[in-house]
Amino acid sequence: MSDLNHYSKIATELGVREKQVISTANLLDEGATVPFISRYRKEVTGSLDEVEVAAVRDRLQQLRDLDKRKEAIIKSIDEQGKLTDELAGKVLAAETMSVLEDIYLPFKPKRRTKGTIAKEKGLEPLAHLIFEQSAIDLNKTAEEYLNEELGVGSKEDALSGARDIIAEWINEDAEIRKKLRTLFIEEGEFVSKVIPGKEAEAIKYKDYFDWKEPVKTAPSHRILAMRRGEKELFLMLDTGPDDLSAIKIIEKAVVTEGNTSSEQVKLAAKDGYKRLLKPSMETEVRLYAKKKADEDAIKVFTENLRQLLLSSPLGEKSVLAIDPGFRTGCKVVCLGPQGQLLQSETIFPNEPQKKIMESTALVKYMVEKNAIEAIAIGNGTASRETENFVKNIGLPKEILVVMVNESGASIYSASDVAREEFPDYDLTVRGAVSIGRRLMDPLAELVKIDAKSIGVGQYQHDVDQSALKNSLDDTVMSCVNGVGVEVNTASKQLLTYVSGLGPSLAQNIVNYRNENGPFKSREEIKKVPRLGDKAYEQAAGFLRIRNGANPLDSSAVHPERYALINKMAQDMGVSVDELVKTEELVQKIPLKDYVNEQVGLPTLKDILEELGKPGRDPREKFEVFQFEDGVNEMKDLKVGMKLPGIVTNITQFGAFVDIGVHQDGLVHLSQMADRFIKDPKEVVAVSQKVMATVMEVDMPRKRIGLSLKSDPFAANTSSSRKDKPRRKLQESKQEVKESMEDKLAQLRKKFGN
Repeated sequence: MSDLNHYSKIATELGVREKQVISTANLLDEGATVPFISRYRKEVTGSLDEVEVAAVRDRLQQLRDLDKRKEAIIKSIDEQGKLTDELAGKVLAAETMSVLEDIYLPFKPKRRTKGTIAKEKGLEPLAHLIFEQSAIDLNKTAEEYLNEELGVGSKEDALSGARDIIAEWINEDAEIRKKLRTLFIEEGEFVSKVIPGKEAEAIKYKDYFDWKEPVKTAPSHRILAMRRGEKELFLMLDTGPDDLSAIKIIEKAVVTEGNTSSEQVKLAAKDGYKRLLKPSMETEVRLYAKKKADEDAIKVFTENLRQLLLSSPLGEKSVLAIDPGFRTGCKVVCLGPQGQLLQSETIFPNEPQKKIMESTALVKYMVEKNAIEAIAIGNGTASRETENFVKNIGLPKEILVVMVNESGASIYSASDVAREEFPDYDLTVRGAVSIGRRLMDPLAELVKIDAKSIGVGQYQHDVDQSALKNSLDDTVMSCVNGVGVEVNTASKQLLTYVSGLGPSLAQNIVNYRNENGPFKSREEIKKVPRLGDKAYEQAAGFLRIRNGANPLDSSAVHPERYALINKMAQDMGVSVDELVKTEELVQKIPLKDYVNEQVGLPTLKDILEELGKPGRDPREKFEVFQFEDGVNEMKDLKVGMKLPGIVTNITQFGAFVDIGVHQDGLVHLSQMADRFIKDPKEVVAVSQKVMATVMEVDMPRKRIGLSLKSDPFAANTSSSRKDKPRRKLQESKQEVKESMEDKLAQLRKKFGN
């Protein structure tokens, strides 16, 4: 089937022009990636951004999948000899998969059912007579279908079989299914109860022991929590509206008279609903709610991941990294400016060994020997104790001491990637290296770890894993290409996410680099085995070569525009090198003079911006952060303390903040700002530095409640208590006023103005 029918639909849904959708679809079909299209084909797409290009891609794929299913259904019905022009038209007009499957249901090959068994007994004609609800003698008519050999020994056998057939007709009625689907979504409720006897085991699901809420408003995290509780056999979960409402809809559709046949149809309707339609609709609605919950959870995950990947990098500095510990000691490594491992040792500054002097001497020696500029300490076990040790051994003040989130570092250290990078070192060394490199460049290091292991998601193991992977891959690719990749130092894993490459070509680039030395120009990248023109076109603009012969090779300007920039420099009487280094000259470029059929103002403005600050890192500048001295464990916390913290994870109900006590605190949505907010992302981002007030310390459950409000205890002050009667009076007056206005509006509606 043709895509032409889809372009208009997608354009309407996204609020863009049909021409933009067609152009984008053509580029995608030609093998172009989302980052490439949104960055280097703005004239073609009408400047659609990454989100819009990805939406065109995903929606077009959905509609193409729908088309394939339509073709398969039409073929199946045709092979049964039951295809009519009207039926084919209904199939082709179906806009969703559920509507399509409803149309196909009566023709779908099915297992032996009560209805098919009744048909085998010859009761279908009786079912038709009853369903027509004409005035017949039901008892006499039913007697005509008695047949001992076929198992129809009584009138009730005949009527029961006929009802089974009618129940299946009702179940297969597309219009009835459509109405019930709407009812289940609009009026359905999640009803969760604890399985008797499991109260103690299921304590973490206590909120859902006796819980009820509408399907259409239930938030993602509660849907996924209830489903997980059900999966772990702690909760019983039902989904659906009131049965009477559903049966009433069916009866209105199928009961046309008030005779004895109609009573049989009513019985069939009730049976058809409870035995067939209700379980089917419940399954559908649960899948619908799960899909919606998955989409919300994946959106939260990907937004958190983007913020984490784009955290401020320290940059190319010599770093000493420490993976802290108690009994087994602290693994210490020194890394060069490009992240290369220079030295590794183990120190024991903490309990039980407390070898302070030896540890101090070794750290000072490593710092001096390797010209260390910063120290990265993992935020796991013994982190605060190790931080205190480092800060008190008399290192030069200019050496930064930074706590680094080590979530997922252990996953990396045991991975094939780590073994390939450091085959001669154990897990502890690899983990320390990862901590140090995270400080230098979070993006370059975190791409080596499965995003699900980084710890910024919500119920990530419960959502659709395929959809999650696709979304996370899109996010990582967007971040990698948005920042740009230094081709001469990037790992294979980082290169894999560059537009147009992938694992195989990334490995080929690394192999070529190892065999021939650093790339001297982007043009040389074409010499990499199996890297053809298409891959080069997609990747070149996102690959950087610092200090190369051509200054443009370190910028985001695509090589296909080099000739244009040469012309600009020539017209201004300077070299390209001079143009790039002189921002005043760049600002004087008359952009409109260079507009042509291939290049428009959007691309020219991007070029101008890039020439002004070639190769700049779009991430924010690194700022040093320190936890509160003396607050190292939960027992050190007191309600009312104001402490510095770092946002580690954002959910729909709030944000988790690391305040340096080995247990993140929760800032509930209601405690995130002085004003009302609906979404935590309105005020915080992952890796953001905040000042949080301790509101609650629950040692047994290891829970910390925090607030970001400027004065979270204001509601408990004496002045607020004094104002309470006044506020109550004001609220009462407002309620009376609103009530009078409502009544006045009703009277106007009834009698006119």
